[in-house]
Amino acid sequence: MAPIHHIILLVSLLFISSAASAVSQPANLLKPTQTVPKISAAAKAFTDAHNKARAVVGVSPLVWNQTLETAARWLARYQREEKKCEFASFNPGKYGANQLWAKGLDVTPSLAVETWVKEKTFYDYKSNTCAPNHTCGVYKQVVWRDSKELGCAQGTCKNESTVLTICFYNPPGNVIGQKPY
Repeated sequence: MAPIHHIILLVSLLFISSAASAVSQPANLLKPTQTVPKISAAAKAFTDAHNKARAVVGVSPLVWNQTLETAARWLARYQREEKKCEFASFNPGKYGANQLWAKGLDVTPSLAVETWVKEKTFYDYKSNTCAPNHTCGVYKQVVWRDSKELGCAQGTCKNESTVLTICFYNPPGNVIGQKPY
């Protein structure tokens, strides 16, 4: 009986050995599944609207950043609670920023970004200037080639039916003397 036990033990060891070698395959054969964090519908709408405008001028897409969203949410809440939905002051700021103040409108994330992108009609890329009596800074921030991350939030002042939209960008754009793309 002893030789049969040795054969069973040897077969068991060979099975365990072959199973262990399968686990130690090269890394390119064993690819762990990557999970992409889920973002809210509003975050997706903000990101998609930004990336649509960026694609038109050939710059890489932005990715949603939870830290930037939290900072934007905090500022939107502060502006709503403490400043009656006034425009926020961003200077000096760690991030690039855009904001939109709208009274009496249902401002969706897409509408906010589309409003900023409308400034493109006043922007002259060749001279990197804006038409007289117009601004182009919010458009240029949306499409700024070096910005990689985005986070946005909205605050609503019910008594005035005002919506304040704030987006932060990292790294910031609108560097004086540089073109956005």
